[in-house]
Amino acid sequence: MNSVIDVIRETIYFLSLPKMNLIDVLEIVIIAFVLYHIIMWVRKTRAWTLIKGIALLVLCYVMAYFLNMNAILWIFNKTFAIGITALAVVFQPELRKALEELGRKNFVASLIPFDDSKDKVVRFSDRSINEIVKATVELAKVKTGALIILEKDISLAEYERTGINIDSAISSQLLINIFEHNTPLHDGAVIVRNDRIVSATCYLPLSDNLGLSKELGTRHRAGVGISEVSDSTTIIVSEETGKISIAIRGKLLRNVDGELLKKKLGELQGKNNDGKAKKRFFLRRGTKGQS
Repeated sequence: MNSVIDVIRETIYFLSLPKMNLIDVLEIVIIAFVLYHIIMWVRKTRAWTLIKGIALLVLCYVMAYFLNMNAILWIFNKTFAIGITALAVVFQPELRKALEELGRKNFVASLIPFDDSKDKVVRFSDRSINEIVKATVELAKVKTGALIILEKDISLAEYERTGINIDSAISSQLLINIFEHNTPLHDGAVIVRNDRIVSATCYLPLSDNLGLSKELGTRHRAGVGISEVSDSTTIIVSEETGKISIAIRGKLLRNVDGELLKKKLGELQGKNNDGKAKKRFFLRRGTKGQS
């Protein structure tokens, strides 16, 4: 009888939860949060298929372990170190993209919605915005292909070096002349930083997004590709249709007119949203004070 009671006590002790404090609960919440976002990120990338293949290999290892298949276990053990290196190579694009997304997030700004430092710097003047819009519309009218990259916070210096240095003030005439057919600078992309055209004929990474329409050519895939690896805004003019598109954070907005283009560039400018947010904030405070 005593032995049965001891077994029951041991079972209850084994199944009982350990003593937990606030720090332990916080650790569990943080780990669960991180794991959830990792799983959601993996499911949105091609890494999901690779994860399923790895899971199959793990299942084979477990079966070999319980069935004492020594030869298979020896192969697994010898190739484990190589497999870790292979995973780092295979997942390199996904890991780089995940780290870039993590670096873009401004946690302080998300916690403090009325932070004065947010969008404080005006990146482009109104004149530069107007000149870019004017040039884009004119290029679209005559169906001249164009690719204009507007740099934001992430530097595009590595892509700037692939082109020809210009370092000129922004003007619609210069942009139109750059993309004119049969001119030395028409092929490739133009990079704009603040109120300067810094480089032309730049080579950009192509997007491997399978969700893009098959009718889109290399110019559109390059525009989406640079927006995937940076926080830049890309203006694309189709040479075939003359239609204007905008690529932001891997998303392509097609069939854009001059008015919408100016609105999007105004958001990139860095002063409109900040002013509106502060205005709404003070209006709400004023309303509460009156009530």
